[in-house]
Amino acid sequence: MSRGRFESATESAVRALGPSRAKDLAGLLARRQGRERALSELATPTVREPIERLYDAMEAEQVPFGEAAAYIRGYSAAARRARDTVQVRTVWSGPATPAVPVRATAQVLAEVISEAQHELLAMTYAARPYPALTEALRLAVRRSVTVDIVVETLAGAGGLLSGHEPGAAFAGMPGVRLWHWVREAGDGPASRQHAKLAVADRRLLFLGSANLTESAARRNIEAGVLVRGGSAPRRAAEHIVELRRQGVLRPWGR
Repeated sequence: MSRGRFESATESAVRALGPSRAKDLAGLLARRQGRERALSELATPTVREPIERLYDAMEAEQVPFGEAAAYIRGYSAAARRARDTVQVRTVWSGPATPAVPVRATAQVLAEVISEAQHELLAMTYAARPYPALTEALRLAVRRSVTVDIVVETLAGAGGLLSGHEPGAAFAGMPGVRLWHWVREAGDGPASRQHAKLAVADRRLLFLGSANLTESAARRNIEAGVLVRGGSAPRRAAEHIVELRRQGVLRPWGR
């Protein structure tokens, strides 16, 4: 018997929930818990609709609770394997060569931001507003993604940056939290927050030379790597979170 609707709904639910919470959903289904219980325990604005579609498909195609739980566990195991499989790609901006196709940094940044469903962490030295990045961040916030961006400050740059504060590129965006590095006496007067990266859901990491500016993303020669899966995205995110917890990174403007 074809169960295309149910299988599609199962895949969407696991993708939205992630492997850990998908396992919780499988447990609820194994105990024959209905949609209201699942929604009350698991639903956030981004996963409510996939859970609703799953239960609708179960009813439409008469899928027993136990069988649905087994499907969820199978898809979840596949998602974990895919997450742990490491893929590394180089990313270049600027002039192309016949032997090496160039993917624009702007395109890769948009890809990382658009794939975030729960958490997006970014760090940049310089920042300037440009529409493609701004729109991608707004859509992420609309998906209920937690967005945190670490920026350098004019004072921290020690005169090497000019114009508006880098954080001003994002300061007017609802839902985007900004952070900066508060130097201690032992850090030295020449220290800079020079990291440039973006991490989506601790599974996709873009690390490179490009700042969050239009010139870096579109016009300069910039190089970086896009890492999907493995421990590198998770460890990068954990390091940023720990720097915040220790007070090394503090809310921008404080």
